[in-house]
Amino acid sequence: MEQGFPGQHTTTTTVTTTTTTVQPNVRFNPAYIRTLPGILKVIQVVLNLLGFICITVSKYGNHSRGGWFNTVAMIGFWFTGVLLVLYLFHIVEKFSKIPWLKIELIFCGLWAFFYFIAASLSADYGRVSEAFAAAAFFGFCAVIAYGYDAWLKFSAIRSGALAQGQQMPKQVSTVTSPAY
Repeated sequence: MEQGFPGQHTTTTTVTTTTTTVQPNVRFNPAYIRTLPGILKVIQVVLNLLGFICITVSKYGNHSRGGWFNTVAMIGFWFTGVLLVLYLFHIVEKFSKIPWLKIELIFCGLWAFFYFIAASLSADYGRVSEAFAAAAFFGFCAVIAYGYDAWLKFSAIRSGALAQGQQMPKQVSTVTSPAY
């Protein structure tokens, strides 16, 4: 036998795999509101509602600019509000086969764009009505909120994250010894 080289050696192979764990039961989880996606959804719902109220109380609320702003605000309010409820009750996790992150990415991207148009039109009309100027402020805040949310969804999709549920790393070790 040669000095410095053992007569026998062991090779260990470690493979890391990811297992996805989802719980299909519906349950209320108020802690979701304290997460970044939950906070963003609450902020979006509030901004949608405040912008809608500003346009509605204006005496120029029936103007086409006001109608566009209110359409964007109400669709955003209801879509985001329904998503918030779906996440609060883990219904998104129950239906994990639906590509929730892609749906939210598309919606948030579109709503950032639509809100930019609506807020710009309202800001231009803000010289006539202070309510339109206030709505424009809330609209531009909504652009930031929806744009940031779209970025988070894009990052989550690229990293392979789930909309709701857990991905647990699992290590499997295999020990192989050569045959002599």
